Formats: sequence, structure tokens, C-alpha cells
Amino acid sequence: MASICLSNPTFATPFLGKKISFRENSKKTYAFVQLGRTRCAVDTPFGGNVPTFPRTRVWDPYKRLGVSPDASEEEIWGSRNFLLQQYSGHERSEESIEAAFEKILMTSFQQRKKTKINLKTKLKKQVEESPPWVKNLLSFVELPPVDVILRRLFLFAFMAGWSIMNSAEAGPAFQVAISLAACIYFLNEKTKSLGRAFLIGFGALVTGWVCGSILVPNIPSILLHPTWTLELVTSLVVYVFLFLGCTFLK
Repeated sequence: MASICLSNPTFATPFLGKKISFRENSKKTYAFVQLGRTRCAVDTPFGGNVPTFPRTRVWDPYKRLGVSPDASEEEIWGSRNFLLQQYSGHERSEESIEAAFEKILMTSFQQRKKTKINLKTKLKKQVEESPPWVKNLLSFVELPPVDVILRRLFLFAFMAGWSIMNSAEAGPAFQVAISLAACIYFLNEKTKSLGRAFLIGFGALVTGWVCGSILVPNIPSILLHPTWTLELVTSLVVYVFLFLGCTFLK
């Protein structure tokens, strides 16, 4: 009998005229507590105690972020990060700050693009207005892709370093011969003419050797390593001319 009373406790009173269930009473009490529960600021996405960005309606993106139109990229990034941290948690404020920042970035990108186009246009116009001999000279020059320039620069820099490291044992004749062969190979691959490749390659070699023989004696000895000979420094000049000849000449 006691177990039955504990499993479903009910109470009867002569005043109410009906039985009161403990479970029903607890449910009503829980519902009352739920309805009366106070909501905090975290539960409200756009209100409560979360600070609101006051310049959401400002049209100018620079004024909205609080920077001048001449502000640097670091200042713009710093203002954006500061405002996002200050108004974190308010979705509309964060969207307004991000929109102004993205608009500034887009404007900067368009200005840089226009500047590049203007530089190319001005350069092309100067070439068209240049004397005929300049046009003929520029017709023999081309600008290859950056990866081609870097690969050939690495090759001739390696030859120069090899010549310097081997200068105490022997001269740079072997390294110069390999560099000349590489220059002719690159030119033949580009021009599809072995004769033209030989002509440009030997021309670059002779020109570099003559210029090196003239310029190197005029260089102060303080700027050169004591163990570097005239032949070694001249070969370094030759490497530069071979690089320029096989990379930029047609």
C-alpha cells in the first residue's frame, strides 16, 4: 500500500473537492518558471547589451571605417580589425564594417589595374613615337615569361659561382665554354636557326669579353677580392652578356 502511494502520490482535501496530483502540479510550476524566465543579451541577436555600430548608414566607406582616403593599407586593416573587435556579436554592424572594407579593396584594385594599363599605353605610345633606329633595335628584343628568365638566370649564376670557387685551381675557360654552348642551345630553341644562334651567341661572348677587358681595369681594387684575376672578373661580365643574349634577343 505504501509503494502504491509513493509511485503516484495524490492528495484529497474536503475544501477543493478533488484530488490534486503531484505530477500535474510540478508540470504547471515548471511551465510557469519557463514563461517567467528572463532572456539575456546573448539570446537576442540584434539587441540587448551588444554595442551597435553608429555609422552603418554612412555611404563613404572611408568615413565609415574612420580613415582618410590617403590612408595606407596597414591603417585600413587596423581600423577594420579594431571595429570588428569592438562591435563583435552584432551581425548588422559586422556586415556594415566588412562591406566598407571590401569596397575600399575593390576601389584600390581597380585603381592599380588602371595604372598598369596606363603605363602599358604610355610605353607603347613612346615606342611608336620613337625614331626609326630605336624601333629597329627594339624589334630584336622580346620579354620571355618570368619562369624562363629565372631558370636561365640561375644557370649563369651557377656558372659564375663555379668559376669563383674554382679560380684558385684553374681559369674559367671550361665554364665559359659551357655557358656559350647553353646560350647557343637556348637561342636555337627559340629562333629555330642554328646559324643565327651561333651568330648571336658568339657576338654576346665577344662583346662581353671586350667590355669586361675595358671596364674591369678601371674598377677600384678595393671592390674586388684579392684573389680574383682579370680573367675571372672578365668572365663574370661575359656571363651577364650571354644571359642577356639568350634570354632577351630574338
